[in-house]
Amino acid sequence: MERVSSRVVYRNPWMLVREDEIRRPDGSPGIYGVVEKPDFALVLPRWRDGFWLVEQYRYPIGRRAWEFPQGGWGRAASGDQTALARQELAEETGLRARSMKHLGHLFEAYGYSTQGFDVFLATGLDEGEPDREPTEQDMIHRAFTDAEIAEMIRTGQIVDAPSLAALTLYRLES
Repeated sequence: MERVSSRVVYRNPWMLVREDEIRRPDGSPGIYGVVEKPDFALVLPRWRDGFWLVEQYRYPIGRRAWEFPQGGWGRAASGDQTALARQELAEETGLRARSMKHLGHLFEAYGYSTQGFDVFLATGLDEGEPDREPTEQDMIHRAFTDAEIAEMIRTGQIVDAPSLAALTLYRLES
């Protein structure tokens, strides 16, 4: 496909939405709506029997849900993804990891978004106090066993696609 033209239809500090006119391989025209967001880091904080998770209210779906710690630099900033993973883990849970292993890079929703994410396995955890942003003030965190996490997936308590994809990468490694 070839992009014929592009226009920004919305922009805020976290994302840009554009509409692209395209030409398909057969010459027919079409359009794509594309959400541009910077990549983020997602951390799997492993303890002996399972993982630490965070729970917060997610406005777009109107409910609370459990997920792995994750976040990005924002549109105006950038840096090392491992440093970002360490920052997000400490910010959201207070945990500090002695070891951080990169498991892979995935895309959140490549049918309409440019955003990807790097998955890290954090081990050798030391507990501390979270330092959450104002948008995370309702966040809670706690450790779960592998069996509890499996049940949470089955019962819809964990519905975050990047968290589930990250868990798949972890299971492929172990």
